[in-house]
Amino acid sequence: MSTTRTELATELGSELNALLVASRTVMAASAARFHPDLQPAAYQLAAMLASQGPTKAGGLADRLGMDKSAVSRLAKSLCDNGLAQASTDSDDGRAIVYSLTDAGHNGIQATNAVKSDAFFSRVEGWSDAEFTLFIGLLRKFNRI
Repeated sequence: MSTTRTELATELGSELNALLVASRTVMAASAARFHPDLQPAAYQLAAMLASQGPTKAGGLADRLGMDKSAVSRLAKSLCDNGLAQASTDSDDGRAIVYSLTDAGHNGIQATNAVKSDAFFSRVEGWSDAEFTLFIGLLRKFNRI
């Protein structure tokens, strides 16, 4: 008996839920390693700064799907802990640009080990072809 498209979509939903649970677990462990006193959302903000470079609060809010005031509070907590710094935007003197400090970059690098361990263990034993196929399909799925 063949599987219907609806049954396949249900299976996909189940597997995506499992992936999201695993991802939240890894995110929480990464956030705790980054700085145990900060909210996990502050870690997400720092990770975004690490990948995007210096960014205005509005840009961070858009990319993270957060309210700008929440991003500003999280960025302040990063700055207060010496993990980020705020500076005036050279193009618009009224805007603030956030960037990671050396301590922030070092913290992000330390958390990469947590993520690497968690995800590499899941693909251990996969061939390079399987790994490449999975990445390509996931990339295709994530493009809207």
